[in-house]
Order: sequence, then C-alpha cells, then structure tokens
Amino acid sequence: MNWLTNFVRPKIRALVGNDIPDNLWEKCPECGQMIFYKELEANLRVCPHCENHLKLSVQERINSLFNSGEFTRIKYQSQEQDPLKFKDSKRYIDRLKSSREDTKEEDAIVVGYGRIGGYKTVAVFFNFDFMGGSMGVAVGEGFLAGADFAASRGYSFLVVPSSGGARMQEGIFSLMQMPRTVIAVNKIKEAELPYIVLLTNPTTGGVSASFAMLGDIHIAEPGAIIAFTGPRVIEGTIHEKLPDGFQKSEYLLQHGMVDMVTHRRDIKPTITKILGLLTHKKY
Repeated sequence: MNWLTNFVRPKIRALVGNDIPDNLWEKCPECGQMIFYKELEANLRVCPHCENHLKLSVQERINSLFNSGEFTRIKYQSQEQDPLKFKDSKRYIDRLKSSREDTKEEDAIVVGYGRIGGYKTVAVFFNFDFMGGSMGVAVGEGFLAGADFAASRGYSFLVVPSSGGARMQEGIFSLMQMPRTVIAVNKIKEAELPYIVLLTNPTTGGVSASFAMLGDIHIAEPGAIIAFTGPRVIEGTIHEKLPDGFQKSEYLLQHGMVDMVTHRRDIKPTITKILGLLTHKKY
C-alpha cells in the first residue's frame, strides 16, 4: 500500500486539494490488489480480481439478506457479570466493556426477524468483531430467544455463524451453551420449521461442534474456514502435512459436510428458493 500512500494520494491531493478521505481503497488480503471502496461495497465485499469473500459486518449481512434491510431485533439477556472473575492480560469484564463500546452491541450475536423473499424468518447473526464472535452465556440466551420466537410463530430459522468457538473467559459456562443451542435447534425441528445454516469465515470450535452442523441445509461461502480445530494445531499434533484447502468450504463440500458452496451474490435467492421448497409455499 506504500505506493498509494506515498505517491498516488499526494498526487491526487495536489490536483484536487486535501478533501480526499483515507479509505478510498481497501487491500484484498488474498491477492493483494487495491480495490476502490465503493466498488467493493457494490460487489458485496467480494474482490473483483480473485473472488475472495471479505468479511461483512452484521448490518451488511442483514441488508444483503432481508427485504429492504427491514429487520426487527429480538431482545435477549446480555451477560452482565464475570462468573469466574477471569483475568489474563486483561480482566474479562474490561474486555466486555471494550467490545460493547467498539461494536455498540451487547454481545456477540444479533437476533431478529423479517422477510427473506416472501418468507418470515428469524435470524441469528454472529459478530466476529465482538471477542471473535465467541459463544458465552449471553449468546446461548440470544440463540434460545430466537428459536423460541420462531417456533411459537411458525417462522423459519436462519443462523449465520462467524466465530472462533466457545468463550474461554467463561469456562464451563461457555461449554454449557453447546447443549443449550442443540435444545434450541430441536425446538425448531419439533415444530417442523426450516433450519438453515449459512457458514461464513470462520466457523470453528464449539460453534461448529454444536448447532452449526445441525441444519436442514448447510450453505457455505467460498473459501470459508469451517472446522473444530485449526489446521496448524492439527499439524502440530499429528506431525503430518494436511491436504491443500483442508477445512475450507470447498473441501467440506467434496467430503459431504456441507450441501453447497454459494457465491455471496446468490445467497439470498438460494435461501429464498430453499425456504419455498421446505415450506411448500409460494409468494
């Protein structure tokens, strides 16, 4: 990026003045190409050079999936206390406070409902910017709140994980959210409602080991890491080189772990079609 910072931007400013924002370009982490910010946003944050799917914010996800971005939030109980009085390089309570200030969210998920196509749907979005989208007690509460709402009203249920797994700062309390989310999924299945999981980068740890792999349909974005343990840890344990692309969505598709790998521009129409097939309804 030095040539842009040190050469191109000063030249532009010399021509048109200093009213040039610093975020006109963004660098693709995969191919290294510089992309105009507006072009990237118009392309749903997919690199036009290499098709790498860059991270979307929760609000960008909502806008890309729900009709006109109309999405009503469902309240859930946030985790106010530090059950273990945990401290590593920083107190857990301070990490929570910092993440809430940075993201303007109470915890790592956003839960709400709206329409995808013509279908009423409850969605749970994980926010990786909030402590790596890690799953603690509050996430379990939000997941259950969303499932209860969907089951009681006959809405379809969509989950979009982006998570490093269980939140270590909550210890056993975090691990208990794995069976709690499975119970929530069972409520949806008992109500005979569609449960769709959109796997994004990354989906790992206790999230992948519980609700994320229990969907009726699993859709994955291209290049997403979907795993329980990262490849470096596995290689260090077994002392062997893993196959190319191991734990990426395309590899999992080849081995029957996901149903489809879908480009971001096609995700909404794909989910709409699936909801129509599973609910036997037209809109």
